Amino acid sequence: MARTPSDALRWMADGQRLLSSVIAGLDASDFRADSLLPGWTRGHLVAHVAGNAEALGNLVIWAATGVETPMYASPEERAASIERGAALPAADLTAWEAGSATALAEGLDRLTMAQWAHEIRTAQGRLLPATEIPWLRAREVMVHTVDLALGIGFADLPADFLSALVSDIKAKRGDVPAVDARLPEVAAWLAGRPHSLTDAPDLGPWL
Repeated sequence: MARTPSDALRWMADGQRLLSSVIAGLDASDFRADSLLPGWTRGHLVAHVAGNAEALGNLVIWAATGVETPMYASPEERAASIERGAALPAADLTAWEAGSATALAEGLDRLTMAQWAHEIRTAQGRLLPATEIPWLRAREVMVHTVDLALGIGFADLPADFLSALVSDIKAKRGDVPAVDARLPEVAAWLAGRPHSLTDAPDLGPWL
């Protein structure tokens, strides 16, 4: 069954609650520990997720006003923002992530039916209707919560979200071999994350 905008909004909210519960109470040493993404600490990862909420908020402004508002000023500024965020005190980093997520959700909630249909452009250059913004965010909060390496795996994510994620990644990766395995393992493999599949080819990182 194809995902709907309502599905994406639900997954976005569920993923945010999961992420918030996982990072609540982390201290500076926790944020300095490695994430599952090579070269990034947990602090880098949370800063990326916080910055992503602000960037998607720019797309909400675009949809609401019709004024082109790119996600990021430049790739260099995006990278610099992540570095600055990773160096923040733990409480400030957690607050930034929570505040940016709240602002994004509130901005989406204010969009009218007509504004939801407006086209925006992602950082990768894809033109999409604004109805896709919640799906973009749901992927970020769900998958990156796993990447924090704090006890949440793909098997802990909603099955309907995983089905949508697998379909999305397959569409973007193109021709990938079929594998007979449990949905969470297939999702992890397709996303280029650690998995238990023994005969599946290495697809490299995604998201």
